[in-house]
Amino acid sequence: MGWFKKLGEELTKDRGTLADNLNRLMLGTQKIDDDMIEELEEILIQADLGVSVTNRILERIQEKNTLTSGFERSEVKGLVRAGIIDILKLCRGYTDVVPPPATPSPYVYMMVGVNGVGKTTTIAKLAHCANQGGKSVLLVAADTFRAAAIEQLEIWGGRTNADVIRHRQGSDPSAVVHDGLTAAKNRKSDVVIIDTAGRLQTQHNLMTELEKMHRVMAKVLPGTPHEVLLVLDATTGQNALSQARLFKQAVGVTGIVLTKLDGTAKGGIVVAIVEELNVPVKWVGSGEGHTDFSGFNVEEFADSLVEGHS
Repeated sequence: MGWFKKLGEELTKDRGTLADNLNRLMLGTQKIDDDMIEELEEILIQADLGVSVTNRILERIQEKNTLTSGFERSEVKGLVRAGIIDILKLCRGYTDVVPPPATPSPYVYMMVGVNGVGKTTTIAKLAHCANQGGKSVLLVAADTFRAAAIEQLEIWGGRTNADVIRHRQGSDPSAVVHDGLTAAKNRKSDVVIIDTAGRLQTQHNLMTELEKMHRVMAKVLPGTPHEVLLVLDATTGQNALSQARLFKQAVGVTGIVLTKLDGTAKGGIVVAIVEELNVPVKWVGSGEGHTDFSGFNVEEFADSLVEGHS
C-alpha cells in the first residue's frame, strides 16, 4: 500500500476533514446557490487552505456555474481538487535526493526548522537516500544549542554510513559549518547536510545565527548552500505558515520537507504555504525510520485531501 493511500485512509477516520465535509456538502439539492458557496468557503478555510487559495477555488467554481448549463454541486469536489493541483504544480519533479552529475560537488543542503518538527530524522532520511544512490555523505552538527542534538546526529550518521563533523555543545555554529565544508572539500564528499538550531533565546537570535551560517557557507564554498530545506510539521496548521515566512525571509528557503502528515493532519496548510511563498514541497517524511521518505506526489496528495484516498 502506498504512503499517500495510507494517509487518505487515516484522514477518513477523523470527522471534520476536508473530504468528510465536501462529501456532506454533496448531499441534498444539486443547486449551486449563495448558501452553498458560503458553506464551501467555510469548509475550505477550516481545512487551513487559507483565504487566498479559498478565493481562487471559489472563483473557479462560480465561473463554471455561470458559464455551464446544468452544472451541479456533485461536480464541485472535482473543481476543488483541480484548484489544489493547479497551485501545487510548482511541486512537481522532486523525487530524488541524489544530485545529478552536472551539479556541483560537494552538493550542500542546509536544513532549517523549529525544534520538534523532525529535522534530525529528516537529515537521516536524506543521508540514507544519497548513500543508497552511491554518494558519500558528510553530516555537519551545527545545532550546538540543543542538548543531545550532536549525539543524535552521530547516531544517525552511524546508521546511514555518513561521517559527522562536530564540535562540543555550545560552540559557535558557524565555526562548525566552516570546518564541515572545509572537511568536505578535503575528503571530496559528494553530499553535505548541515543541521541547524531550531530555537535560541529569541527568534531574532535564531534568524541572525542562520544568516551568519549562510554567509560562512558562501565564503568557504562559493554558491553554497545549493538547497535550503525547511522541515515543517504538517500538524501545526497556521503555525507552519508563519514559520515558513520567517525562514524564507532569513535564508531564502528553496524547498519544503513535510513531516507527520499521517492521519491527524488536515494538510490544507501545505497548499496555503506553496501559494503564498512560491516554494515547492519536495519530499514527505513519515515515521521514524530512515527509509520512510518519498517524493511529493501532487495528484495523490490532492486525492488524500479531497477524496480521503488515492
